[in-house]
Amino acid sequence: MRIYLLIAAIAGGVTWLVTPLIRHVAIHIGAVGEVRARDVHTIPTPRMGGLGMLIGFAFAMIYSSRIAFTTGLFENNNQEWVILAGAVLICLLGMADDLWDLDWMLKMAGQLLISVFVAWGGLQIISLPLGSLITASPSISVTITAILIVASINAVNFVDGLDGLAAGIVAIGGVAFAAYSYIIARNSPSYASMATLIDVAMVGICIGFILHNWHPAKLFMGDSGSMLLGYLITCASIVMTGRLDPASIHASVYLLVFMPILLPILVLFLPVLDMCLAIVRRLSHGQSPMHPDRMHLHHRMLRIGHTVQGAVLILWGWAALIAVGSIMTLFFKVHYVLIGFVIAVVLLTVATMYPYLKRRLPEIAAENQSYASARRRARHSFDESGDGKKRRP
Repeated sequence: MRIYLLIAAIAGGVTWLVTPLIRHVAIHIGAVGEVRARDVHTIPTPRMGGLGMLIGFAFAMIYSSRIAFTTGLFENNNQEWVILAGAVLICLLGMADDLWDLDWMLKMAGQLLISVFVAWGGLQIISLPLGSLITASPSISVTITAILIVASINAVNFVDGLDGLAAGIVAIGGVAFAAYSYIIARNSPSYASMATLIDVAMVGICIGFILHNWHPAKLFMGDSGSMLLGYLITCASIVMTGRLDPASIHASVYLLVFMPILLPILVLFLPVLDMCLAIVRRLSHGQSPMHPDRMHLHHRMLRIGHTVQGAVLILWGWAALIAVGSIMTLFFKVHYVLIGFVIAVVLLTVATMYPYLKRRLPEIAAENQSYASARRRARHSFDESGDGKKRRP
């Protein structure tokens, strides 16, 4: 465990140190996000922060390949280097978008090509939990892997709208993944796990970047960062659950936690929900699925009345509830987890709606008082009208 904490610290420290340099580079080359109608920030801010996170991640991976505890993960196995190569490519694609605002179809095509490259390089979902674990054909494995990577990349990209939001959500998911993959690795002769290694390094770069990205942000991660984080968290989940041994584990027992397609959705529940709502909303209005608007979850939080920091913290809370709740059954009985889940849902719901209720309840009380006064006046007028009729000869 201490080795993993060291790796996370190294990844976070390197990211924190190089990010100011990346900020100056972004300003120099013109990677500065102009204020658009859908944006929350009010002044032009440099982006391309994903390059700093990539450097932190790459440094952590190279360092891990040189220490005794994890060096065995890199021997006779090119999967780790394929993942790193894919991270470089996806970050470069994001940097191109940060600089030139690529067309969404071109960007999607690039994401798909990189995902296929990584899948052909060895990162694949081999076993599918359909009642019992079955081995998928190479073409099906590549297809499912590529679709899952592209979906996760865009889910994180969609939710990246407030300072620190995307990095925090991915960090929370990374912690949940790391805890679970570490538990799985403890059943093996060596505690070393590539999934845990990727997770802790990813958590480290998220924390290192948030220190520069907290509101008001000095630098945005841009597409180079959001796409990188979506890619890494999916790679970790595939490494952890994509190669289960059908002979050693029966999927019906661990279906909810082993399913490779379900795990990223649980951890990235808010980004996936936001992405699905946006696609449905835009298609229903006859727009492109990538057409920008101000109807994302974080926009709605601000419209309710939350500050930027408050909205981010509450959305982090919802992300933690889903991500951590998905692995709590490993440590506690299910009914205890459900009780805690319900309590947390109630508390988060109150926190989410508090600004609206704080503003709306006095308005409702004033409206009720005005309505009651109007009724009293009407009744008084009616009574006077009735008394007058009785006094007529």
